[in-house]
Amino acid sequence: MPMFNMNDILETINMLKEENLDIRTITMGISLFDCVSDDENVLAERIYDKITRQAEKLVHTGETIEKEYGIPIVNKRVSVTPISLVGGGASPEGYVKIAKAMDRAADTLGINFIGGFGALVQKGMTSGAKALIESIPQALSETERVCSSVNVASTKAGINMDAIKQVGGVIKRLAYLTKDEDSIGCAKFVVFANVPEDNPFMAGAFHGMGEPECVINVGVSGPGVVAAAVRRAGDCDLSTLAEVIKKTAFKITRMGQLVASEASRRLGVPFGIVDLSLAPTPQVGDSVAHILEAMGLETTGCFGTTACLAMLNDAVKKGGVMASGHVGGLSGAFIPVSEDAGMIDAVRCGSLPLEKLEAMTAVCSVGLDMIAVPGDTPEAVICGIIADEISIGVANTKTTAVRVIPAYGKAAGDEINFGGLLGHAPVMNINTRSPETFISRGGRIPAPIHSLKN
Repeated sequence: MPMFNMNDILETINMLKEENLDIRTITMGISLFDCVSDDENVLAERIYDKITRQAEKLVHTGETIEKEYGIPIVNKRVSVTPISLVGGGASPEGYVKIAKAMDRAADTLGINFIGGFGALVQKGMTSGAKALIESIPQALSETERVCSSVNVASTKAGINMDAIKQVGGVIKRLAYLTKDEDSIGCAKFVVFANVPEDNPFMAGAFHGMGEPECVINVGVSGPGVVAAAVRRAGDCDLSTLAEVIKKTAFKITRMGQLVASEASRRLGVPFGIVDLSLAPTPQVGDSVAHILEAMGLETTGCFGTTACLAMLNDAVKKGGVMASGHVGGLSGAFIPVSEDAGMIDAVRCGSLPLEKLEAMTAVCSVGLDMIAVPGDTPEAVICGIIADEISIGVANTKTTAVRVIPAYGKAAGDEINFGGLLGHAPVMNINTRSPETFISRGGRIPAPIHSLKN
């Protein structure tokens, strides 16, 4: 009995050609622990050498698989051990040197982003982590491909408000330093709670401490495929619709599993995980918001949106987890504003204010992602936005994140435009009443009672 019938083959071809199905990224994770040196210049060169040696064949292998199978593989990327863990006593200037070495390695390899310039500070900051965070504005403004993340909270540790206060200042400085490019530096920096150590998607990708020497992680996509399936389902009840989404997510994830296994075999590197997230793009027909509207919303952001997104996220996870033995990363539905044409439209028409978007993040896979706010937004308000979102992750034992862009010189209603995958976005109107006294208290917000599970 054949493994595939003609309908399966034709359906897959249609997904690829008409519904924007793709592998969003193959990301090679690389450990840098053996690069450690007391000399900042030696450390930077060892990092460059290790990355270029391990990932030498990454792009070629991805392109070969793409041609042989006819599956678009949009991005080839690298993630590394959080740099604060290998930087030792490096100064902020030394961390900038390391960032430039990472950027040079990315250029040599021909990849579009390299992640891992970050720190894990959910319970406190080492001197190395403080120095790295201090270096982020200069490091990201003087490099092109380097991405950075800082994990400021976890359900087990609580919320490090001192770290949130520091990263609020980092975001404002980074926005200023990249003001001539619509503050694009902020699009390469993300603040996390409960960060996953095997996420292949930028800007939050890094190679976790429990990972092997080198690993291949794959991120799939396919909002257009799910939207088309929902439309074909017609006027069915919600249980039936959930089954349709589950079956579609299964098919999308199986393709990711195939590519991950092939890349792993050809590169001689262990296969890590498939991240089955629905990752949108600004391209027409590749929008998570349009899935929600196909499910029955007049416009994303109207009442019912959070319930709709919760159902979508759950069905995607249930279908995807059956398609791969190793699902990880973020896995679910992404709702970035600038990278999703439907989300952009919903913000423009006034249906999707920031407060509604925050409510949606309680049930999605990431958080407040690629949110453009006025450039004169006070630092304390940026910190408040981060603290609110991070608390959702901590209280709900889930990953949440913030990638906010205070677009320098822009006001509510203006537009920023990054081009390419990062897209464009309207600058959102936000509440600027100040939480400064609360933020300035510092210290840690204790872990919630349900963190005590031992």
